[in-house]
Amino acid sequence: MSAVAFSSPGYASDSKPSHASASPKASISKKGMAPLSTMAVPTSGCEKTTSHAHYAPKVGTPDTKVAQVDHTFTLTTNCGVIVFTAFGKKAPVTVIAMSYLAKSGFFDHSLCHRLSTSGLFALQCGDPTASGSGGPMWSYNDENLPVNGPNNYPAGTIATYNSGVDSNGRGTNGSQFLIFYKDTTYSPSYTVWGQVTSGLDIVKRVAAAGVVGGGTDGKPKQTLAIESVSVK
Repeated sequence: MSAVAFSSPGYASDSKPSHASASPKASISKKGMAPLSTMAVPTSGCEKTTSHAHYAPKVGTPDTKVAQVDHTFTLTTNCGVIVFTAFGKKAPVTVIAMSYLAKSGFFDHSLCHRLSTSGLFALQCGDPTASGSGGPMWSYNDENLPVNGPNNYPAGTIATYNSGVDSNGRGTNGSQFLIFYKDTTYSPSYTVWGQVTSGLDIVKRVAAAGVVGGGTDGKPKQTLAIESVSVK
């Protein structure tokens, strides 16, 4: 694999392009923590969690010379285990980045901060700050983009989330990712890098519980916390 430069400082703020809705913001206290508000009664199969919004852990830069192979990600959450295959051959840089972050503990005790239930049928995760603006201090370009057509993000698809390109024309992919729980037709702007093999029902239950305030896009009523991630 040829060397790939990860741009720095990299992760763009959450100023969304026209094809994306703004994520809900969460304030971070002086100590770097934003405690959860009173939690709703857990959905069946979910437990309360002590995970909460926090400053993103500082991590180095991934080694892009590692082998291009598929991996299995196992997300242990307060609602159960979600397993997906990561496409290391189709989206090598993305999988290298996400694997590195997972092994560094970047995702541990983080919250899936945004749920969309109209047009975009996905749960957004991977931001320790739970604000929609958090990520590592580097970014990388798109790869393995879907076609522009019907159901281009089938249920179970794992895709990166980004804010378009920066002022220098560089990609803004970082740590945030989408778990599509329902077939979705959407802008082909997000790298497809995985497919859920087990636990999609967990995401569907979170989606069924809806969004705080009764809207179609925002903080999920049912908290889904990623307690830990393993990669094989």
